[in-house]
Amino acid sequence: MDSVPIVVLDFGSQYTQLIARRLRESGIYCEIVPYNEKIENIKAKNPKGLILSGGPASVYDKDAYHPDSEVFELGLPILGICYGMQLITQHFGGVVIPSDHHEYGKAELHYTESCDLFSDTPDPQIVWMSHADRVDMLPDDFEKIAYSDNSPYAAIRNSEGSIYALQFHPEVYHTEYGATILKNFANKICGCESSWDMGSFAKEQIEKIRAKVGDKKVLCGVSGGVDSSVVATLLHEAIGDQLVAIFVDHGLLRANEVEQVQKMFESHHVNLITVDASETFLERLKGVTDPEEKRKIIGETFIEVFENEAKKHQDISFLAQGTLYTDVIESVSVKGPSKTIKSHHNVGGLPDWMNFELIEPLREVFKDEARKLGLELGLPEEMIKRHPFPGPGLAIRIMGEVTKDALELVKKSDAIMIEELKSYGYYDKVWQAFCVLLNVHSVGVMGDNRTYDNTICVRMVESVDGMTATFAKVPHELLNNISNRIINEVEGINRVVYDITSKPPGTIEWE
Repeated sequence: MDSVPIVVLDFGSQYTQLIARRLRESGIYCEIVPYNEKIENIKAKNPKGLILSGGPASVYDKDAYHPDSEVFELGLPILGICYGMQLITQHFGGVVIPSDHHEYGKAELHYTESCDLFSDTPDPQIVWMSHADRVDMLPDDFEKIAYSDNSPYAAIRNSEGSIYALQFHPEVYHTEYGATILKNFANKICGCESSWDMGSFAKEQIEKIRAKVGDKKVLCGVSGGVDSSVVATLLHEAIGDQLVAIFVDHGLLRANEVEQVQKMFESHHVNLITVDASETFLERLKGVTDPEEKRKIIGETFIEVFENEAKKHQDISFLAQGTLYTDVIESVSVKGPSKTIKSHHNVGGLPDWMNFELIEPLREVFKDEARKLGLELGLPEEMIKRHPFPGPGLAIRIMGEVTKDALELVKKSDAIMIEELKSYGYYDKVWQAFCVLLNVHSVGVMGDNRTYDNTICVRMVESVDGMTATFAKVPHELLNNISNRIINEVEGINRVVYDITSKPPGTIEWE
């Protein structure tokens, strides 16, 4: 974008991403940068306001994180949240000390002054606190505008009404009117308009892609998942037949998934090149039981197949990836002090000859925004709302060796489970649901015969972002229907179990 209305400086809070999400949900575009971002880079974004995030450190610590002091001299409205509040207090001459009573969880906020920041929110209201330090003395020219039982200065502002600071976290769902408070800051204090949506983003990206690509070709790997499908569709809208879209079928997809992906792209007139490499993948996985070894083999084989197909096409200058904003934020060396969650390589380990320039049209959007973009581009709702699916596919939903027989058992079971979820109206109520083949045999009775067959585990979880999850408490009747159908319709399965492990301590996938 030519300008970024709100820039968020990240001081390491686990909630920083939520600030951006809440503002974007209100139609206000914003970006997250490291706390120590160079002042010229911030100026180049031409923001109308700044937000200083929370963080795990204390401002009085020796190694405390501090931004370039010029951020306070830009003449922009500033909102400090938790650690950001304490930074503002310290910078302008106030005092921050360890709190006698740590405040974690819900608190009741009371106003002492009316102001634009709290417009259209009630007094009192419930907010979410998470801090061990507190403001002990306000800087000169600042006043208290709200308090809670354990925070005498729960919210403050300067006399000009251009700098605000909150001890609580407006970005989390537990703060009842937090989204309104953030929107008030952007709209009423910074003068931002709530005009950003995925429709305007799509038009913007299409123009950018056309300008960047010119008459060159773009290579795009398609997995059939939401991100790569949205990227491929967006690219086709921008450059048409200059897109070389390659779909590698590794044979580890769900039932009928290959046909569904092909049909979807055909309906959008995208020339999708499908490479059936299922036999190659199965041969490479023969005898392999270790989950990490499976992942490694699948990753390396995918790159090999992708490379062989890509070499058949001349004059490719760009490689498109479905990198999301969460990937960017979580990547190594990105975004200040936030703890590194993962090293991100969307198409990791590409051979040296693939010296392409990257195109990552989704790198500024979150997952839910990518889904909205897909709907804007006319992708079917059924595909856009599909549950997350791992890159290694069903290989990590089979405990032990991946064989044709094992794949058949888990594919059929999974298809039945999804069908029952949808018919019961529960597919959109759970974040992810799938079947795992345990490769554990047990005795059963079917008719008058003794059986000694395999076990399927059904896994359903509720989550917001997959970082944490709880097992879904679905109706017993639904589980009963799934169990009965799998046992009766999938030969080789005589027992169905339900996984009631949350994350943590377990992970969502079994391998």
